[in-house]
Amino acid sequence: MRTPMMKAVTCVALALASGMCFGAGKKFGATYMTLNNPFFIALNDGIKAVTDKSGDKLITLDPALDQAKQIAEIEDLIAQKVDAIFLNPVDWKGVRPALEAAKAAGIPVINVDAPVFDTALVATVVASDNYKAGVLVAQDVMKRMKSANVVLLEHPTAKSAIDRTQSFVDTIKGHDGYKIVARQSSMGQLEQAMPVMENIIQAQAKIDVVMGLNDPTAMGALAALRSANRENGVLIYGVDGAPDAKKMIQEGKMTATAAQSPKGIGKLAAESAYKILAHQQVPALQLVPVFLIDKTNVAKFGVAGWQ
Repeated sequence: MRTPMMKAVTCVALALASGMCFGAGKKFGATYMTLNNPFFIALNDGIKAVTDKSGDKLITLDPALDQAKQIAEIEDLIAQKVDAIFLNPVDWKGVRPALEAAKAAGIPVINVDAPVFDTALVATVVASDNYKAGVLVAQDVMKRMKSANVVLLEHPTAKSAIDRTQSFVDTIKGHDGYKIVARQSSMGQLEQAMPVMENIIQAQAKIDVVMGLNDPTAMGALAALRSANRENGVLIYGVDGAPDAKKMIQEGKMTATAAQSPKGIGKLAAESAYKILAHQQVPALQLVPVFLIDKTNVAKFGVAGWQ
């Protein structure tokens, strides 16, 4: 028969071995605008690889593009007393109440991929150089075509997408041969990009370039163009460097993608969280480089996974 003293000794042994009994070990929360995008799954994997290595717990939530739901998720994570929260906001401005709640609770927020509007309320922003992504796409368009009718598929509530679209516009500005003939939101979703692009196709007799805010959007646009037999000669760009997009680039169906490293973002974000919890300084903004992948270099990166 085990006495209370024996049970206590056993519990101490387990605590030392596995961080149990006394609640040792850290608990993190993560919420992304949607997990209906392999980019965020890869980003979450990057975070989880670091937290798992430390024997800590990561709670991953999906608000499915609903800002009210994401705020409720963050409130729940606060109630669970997580040590830190990784946040990719549905709406870069609308998420503010959740940021204020986390700050009041003393829980640091590591803002990943798409910056929030109120950056003073987060501990750090870890994101791709999204402005550079749009520049790379615009420069490639200008290298391939002297003039073009351009369609922009955007996501006006995500700062990452805003930066990509704005930088594309800024880069072609002053070059009269490039005309934006349509600019509509697809919320970064393939399923939403298809009908949006179908409507644009009906309204525009000539489309030369489609700039999608991400790879799913670009693939949705491609599906609509192919359905209408309008894909020939159209340059189609995404942003992400997703495996499916790289495969389409390899096959000549997509033109290029401004590639990100979601696992790299996740790894840096997780490492930053541990530094913050150890009261170490981290930069307020940490940008991860982006680069263009097209048919000339796609084999270097491969199509089986993320770079």
